[in-house]
Amino acid sequence: MSLYERTLPIRDLLSRKSLFLLGPRQTGKSTLLRQQLPEATYIDLLEADTFRTLATRPEWLREALPPGQTRLIIDEIQKMPALLDEVQLLIDRNASLRVVLTGSSASKLRRGGTNLLGGRAWVTTLHPLIFAELPQADIVQRLTRGGLPAIFDSPDYYQDLKAYVGTYLQEEIRAEGLARSVEGFSRFLEVTGLCSGQQLNFTAVANDAGVPARTVREHYQILVDTLVGHMVPAYQRTVKRKPVATAKFYFFDVGVANALARVPQIEARSVAFGTALEHQLAIELRAYLDYRRRDEQLTYWRSRSGFEVDFVIGDSVAVEVKSSAHVSDNDLRGLRALREEVTFKRAIVVATERVARVTADGIEILPVASFLAALWRDEIIN
Repeated sequence: MSLYERTLPIRDLLSRKSLFLLGPRQTGKSTLLRQQLPEATYIDLLEADTFRTLATRPEWLREALPPGQTRLIIDEIQKMPALLDEVQLLIDRNASLRVVLTGSSASKLRRGGTNLLGGRAWVTTLHPLIFAELPQADIVQRLTRGGLPAIFDSPDYYQDLKAYVGTYLQEEIRAEGLARSVEGFSRFLEVTGLCSGQQLNFTAVANDAGVPARTVREHYQILVDTLVGHMVPAYQRTVKRKPVATAKFYFFDVGVANALARVPQIEARSVAFGTALEHQLAIELRAYLDYRRRDEQLTYWRSRSGFEVDFVIGDSVAVEVKSSAHVSDNDLRGLRALREEVTFKRAIVVATERVARVTADGIEILPVASFLAALWRDEIIN
């Protein structure tokens, strides 16, 4: 697997606080930590002998930490949440010690009253590769393959994505005992892959997957808890045009969504291209807010009369995504309707136009690459 220069500032964060570094499998957590913290003591709970030792003698962790060591990494902490008591003891006894605890499931750490270190550690998420880490990648390739490092580089990327979906997404659920019926969950996943980025409709998904609507709600929560996707709630601060209240759901990686929807290749200018482009922008914005530790909420806006804006960041930036090579006045209706009620610092259309421009009423139209480059230079949200 190629090594990428990741954007998440692990060393800077760790200089201030210990960390829970969460993220789905194969996002590159272990590679990132070994690359950026080669001096750290590394405990891998996937190693059977290490797991057995710590399961029977948790105090072995204190013995394994060399004198004077100030960096400790424990990989896959959700496999042994009880070990967090020992971690807390280490942190309390050594003010200079910083610990990174990686995991692929937030739910397992939260269940059963697990000790989450009482504010001694920040929580951050490692997302798949984002634009700033793949600046030279072709946009169609990016939207087709997604951003899991090993899969992006693979000549058999689609087979790898299908294997990821078949083994990880389903076996993770089985291993944690989160779903009563793995077969029903598998059908739910296939249907959800087809409607990633759309407003949640539990009844429609339930009918297509052949499971009760209540179960669909539970399954979506499983995806959020296991970091496989995130909700984008509806923006509610309009009065004249009544907003809908239903959230949208996006998978954590556009390539994974493609595999679930059985789309092996995204074609430029296709409907699938537009869907994948919006999906990737959702991932980029979520990653930016996480990596920069920003408090702004990522939402979308849709009025009951049908006006819509893809993303609203806090109360300062509204972003519409269009895959067309020429943005028309009709494409600006949603932004203009929203701006009639809320004053935004910036209203932006991200499109495949080649040259940036500004409309007479101040709406910025930016090429995809220009918008993403500006985002990661901290020029979009300030």
